[in-house]
Amino acid sequence: MLGLDIMNRVIMKEEQYKLLVSQITSLIDGEKDMIAVMSNVAAAIHQTMGFWWTGFYRVIDNELVLGPFQGPVACMHIPYGKGVCGTAWQRGETVIVPDVELFPGHIACSSESKSEIVVPVFDNDGKVMAVLDIDSDRLATFDDIDRKYLEDICKLIKETAYMTTIN
Repeated sequence: MLGLDIMNRVIMKEEQYKLLVSQITSLIDGEKDMIAVMSNVAAAIHQTMGFWWTGFYRVIDNELVLGPFQGPVACMHIPYGKGVCGTAWQRGETVIVPDVELFPGHIACSSESKSEIVVPVFDNDGKVMAVLDIDSDRLATFDDIDRKYLEDICKLIKETAYMTTIN
């Protein structure tokens, strides 16, 4: 019976993400301002999925600078390669951390953060222009379903960035 309950939660989570991707696609269609896009994407993810903290850090002058977010106050600057966000930027790949206390060099913006996923947002040249950072107040919240759909959402942001540069 426990296996069926877990399977139902996985299906529900995936269905939530499918709807979320569709909503975000419509929401950001035609928008040219990247801050507006990031603001509404962070709000949509946060409201739909109920995460503890959801937001973006933008690459500015070789550091990550706090961008649009939902949740409590956050660190404003993160160096390249530092913490989960800086590591995702450095690697150019999604990083899932089941327990932030066990992540070497974790930057503790809040003691309430227990697990984290960070997804890079790439520009048209394949460089990281921002990261989507999501924290949970529970351990081991994030999995490959989160990775897949959050990466899809970040690709939508990249497409918006591309349209912004050609218009």
